[in-house]
Amino acid sequence: MAPPPTNDDNAGLVARERQGDNAQPLTISEISALLKRTVEDRFGYVRLRGELSGVKRAASGHFYCALKDEGAVLDGVMWKGNAARLGFRAEDGLEVIATGKLTTYPGRSKYQIVIDSLELAGEGALLALLEKTRARLAAEGLFDAGRKRALPFLPRTIGVVTSPTGAVIRDILHRLADRFPSHVLVWPVLVQGQGAAEQVAGAVRGFSAIESGGPVPRPDVVIVARGGGSIEDLWSFNEEAVVRAIAECTIPVISAVGHETDTTLADFAADRRAPTPTAAAEMAVPVRADLAFTLSDLGTRQRRAVYRGHELGRERLAARARLLPRPENLLQPQAQKLDDLADRLRRGLSDRSARGRERLAGVAARLSPSLLTRSAAEAQRRLDRARLVPALVERPMKAGADRLAALTRVMSQLHPEKPLERGYAIVRDASGKALTTRAEAAGEARLVLQWRDGTLDTVPATGAPQPPRPAPKPRPASPPRQDDLFG
Repeated sequence: MAPPPTNDDNAGLVARERQGDNAQPLTISEISALLKRTVEDRFGYVRLRGELSGVKRAASGHFYCALKDEGAVLDGVMWKGNAARLGFRAEDGLEVIATGKLTTYPGRSKYQIVIDSLELAGEGALLALLEKTRARLAAEGLFDAGRKRALPFLPRTIGVVTSPTGAVIRDILHRLADRFPSHVLVWPVLVQGQGAAEQVAGAVRGFSAIESGGPVPRPDVVIVARGGGSIEDLWSFNEEAVVRAIAECTIPVISAVGHETDTTLADFAADRRAPTPTAAAEMAVPVRADLAFTLSDLGTRQRRAVYRGHELGRERLAARARLLPRPENLLQPQAQKLDDLADRLRRGLSDRSARGRERLAGVAARLSPSLLTRSAAEAQRRLDRARLVPALVERPMKAGADRLAALTRVMSQLHPEKPLERGYAIVRDASGKALTTRAEAAGEARLVLQWRDGTLDTVPATGAPQPPRPAPKPRPASPPRQDDLFG
C-alpha cells in the first residue's frame, strides 16, 4: 500500500504520481456517471410513499415535484409521456405512492426519483366504508371468478346503461361503428346523485327481463358505463343494489365506470371490467381487420417455417437491439437540464428588465425642462459667437485646383499616344492590341501601324530575312601536265 501523503507531498504546486499509487484522478463527469450507474443499478425499481411538495409542470410537459416526510425530502421528476397519463391533478400536500427508479442529476449534484406512476395513498371514512361493503359482498360470493361468464364473440344487440346526454354514449357508438357496426339499445339513467343507484339497478334488471323473440330484441351483452369523476361522483356504482343487480343479471355485463384508475364494486361484480367506456365497446365486438389479420398471420407463420433461418437472425438482432439504451433515456438528463436553463433564463430576463427600469427611472428623475432650456441657450450662444471667414473656404479650394492642374499635366505627358507626335508609330494586331516584341508581330497575319495622322494596314514578310551568301572561293590552278616520256 502506498504511504500516506506527507506535508511535503501536499506542498507541491503541480500534481504528480506518488510511489505505489496507481489510481488515476477522475473527472467530475466520470465520477457523476459512475454514481448514476450505481444508483440506477441498485434502485432500479422502488415504491415510495410521501407528501407532494413544490409541484410544477414545465412548458415542455415534464412534471417536477418533491416527496417528503417528517425526516427527509427527495426530488422527483415524471417525463411528459407518463405525466400526460396521470389520473388526478397533483397538488402540494397530497399523500401519494410513487413508483419508479432512483437516478442522479449531475447538473445539480442531486439524486432523484424518475416516476413512472403516481397514485393517491390517503384513505378516508368513505374508502373504509367501501372496503367494508366489498368484504361483505365478497364473502357472499358475488365477486367469485367462477361466476364470470365469457362474452359473446359477435353480439347482434348491445344494451347500454348510461346517461343519454353525456359524451360516454357518443364514444361507445362511435367506437362500435368503427370496429363492427351493431344494433344498440340505450337505457337512459342518472349516473350520479340522488336516485342514480336505483335507476342503474332497474335498467340492468330490465335488460335481463327482456324475452328472446319479442318486439324488443334481447341484448347479447350489457355495458354499464359512466365517465370519470371523484369517488363521490362514482359512489352510485358502489351501492349494494347496483352490485346485486349486475351479479344477478342473466346477460353478460361489462362494467365501464370512470377512467382506468377508477375502481368501483360494480367492476368486481361484472363479468368483465373495462378501463374506459371506449374500451368496453372494444371488448364487446371484434374488429373486422383483426379477423383478416388472423388469416394473414397464419400465412405469415407458414412462410416463417420456410424462412426460419432468416427469422432466427432477426430475433437475435432484436434481442441485441433491446440491450441498447432507449433514445428517450439518453435525452432525459438533457431535457431536464434544458428545463432548468429555461427557468434560469426567464428569471434572468426578469431581473435585467427590473434593473433597466430602475436605471431609466434614475435618469428620468435627473431630466427637467429647465435643464434642457439652459442647454439650448448655451448652444445658441456658442453658435452666435462663431464667425465664418471666406479664406477658410477659399484656401482648400485653391489647393485642390492646383493639385488637379498638376495631375492633368502629368496625365497628358504619360498618354500612350503622346510619342506619336515625335515620329513614333504603334504596331497593333487585327484586334487592336498593341504588340511590343518582334516575335508577336511575326506571328500575326495582318498588322496595323498607327501614326499621328492615321493608321496603315500591312502584312509581315514571310520568313526571316536571309544573310548574304559569301562569294565562292577560287579553285587553285592545276599543275602543268608532264609530257609522256614514251610519246
